[in-house]
Amino acid sequence: MEFAASERSTLGVEWELCLVDPVSRALVPAAPGIVEGAGDARVTGEFMQNTIELVTGVHRTVGEAVAELTALRDRVLDLATDAGAELIGAGTHPFSDWRDQVINPGERYRHVTERSGDWGRQLAIWGVHTHVGVEHREKVVPIMHGVLAHYPLILALSTSSPFWLGDDTTFSSHRSMVFQQLPTGGLPPELESWSDIERVSHDYLHTGIVDVLGEIRWDVRPAVHYGTVEIRIADGATRPDDLAAITALSHVIVERTSRRLDEGAELDRLPSWFVRENKWRASRYGLEAIVIENARGDERLVTDVLADKLEEWAPIARDLGCEREFASIERLIARGSSADRQRAVARAHGGDLTAVVDALVDELRLPAR
Repeated sequence: MEFAASERSTLGVEWELCLVDPVSRALVPAAPGIVEGAGDARVTGEFMQNTIELVTGVHRTVGEAVAELTALRDRVLDLATDAGAELIGAGTHPFSDWRDQVINPGERYRHVTERSGDWGRQLAIWGVHTHVGVEHREKVVPIMHGVLAHYPLILALSTSSPFWLGDDTTFSSHRSMVFQQLPTGGLPPELESWSDIERVSHDYLHTGIVDVLGEIRWDVRPAVHYGTVEIRIADGATRPDDLAAITALSHVIVERTSRRLDEGAELDRLPSWFVRENKWRASRYGLEAIVIENARGDERLVTDVLADKLEEWAPIARDLGCEREFASIERLIARGSSADRQRAVARAHGGDLTAVVDALVDELRLPAR
């Protein structure tokens, strides 16, 4: 299986946003007209007609990627206004019902709904996907393990989906729980080398689990046509500076793992059962999660782990040109995750979730700092 040539630690980001009615704040199927109006390959539709995806080109720094995304956001905001809609960036909508959503036509999406039934139709969820360039395919699996070892750091920071169908799910990331129900979603299988990637991919195609490799939607996966490792852990980013912080963390984790491979140093890796438990804990508790930090099973509060990593990994962030965005993780922790902020708005308004959507609309319009 070919793995495209890619320059090491180059960066591309995909930011999924959803469209809401400016009055009712419910989801609206306005994406097709907005995508057509944009006339730009970087502004695309997705599975449901309530969704817009913004896609960057290839960049060297997080700042460049976020600048491109915010410029695209501004353009799409104008188009959405013309179409009678607003944009938000959460991992789930607080109250709209997935059964009411309009799915885009096309063979690809028809296959999802036919094979996955209601589990597929429930995918009214949104995330941030970060692609980081890998210069050789033999690095892919070790880098995937490095990312998985730090899974709860990325997820806890990004949690933005506490509500579902009008209820507080008690999870900070309900999105990650919904998506893992599909047989091609969630955590990847146990892999040790590139040959395992080839074997699993062959088996998926041979048995009809997928028709094309792009339908393998693991939380961390190789994107062979780009020559990247794609990190799909993060919930939707509700404000541009959250987007920048979360992307910087992903960028630094990949480059750190790549450097340790080059140095022959011991790599970060956790047993699969620890990775699975960490995903659960971060999904459930967000920035209050007690996570498993190493293969010995030592546990600490996720924000304490992050505080140490901000200091330890700062030189890597500086080398990557994302020192400012990486340092902004501290500000994100101080203001709370989007899930925390959404719950605070709901409490302040007596449980009114339209007020939560109002706040999300405002956050999405904030400038990147």
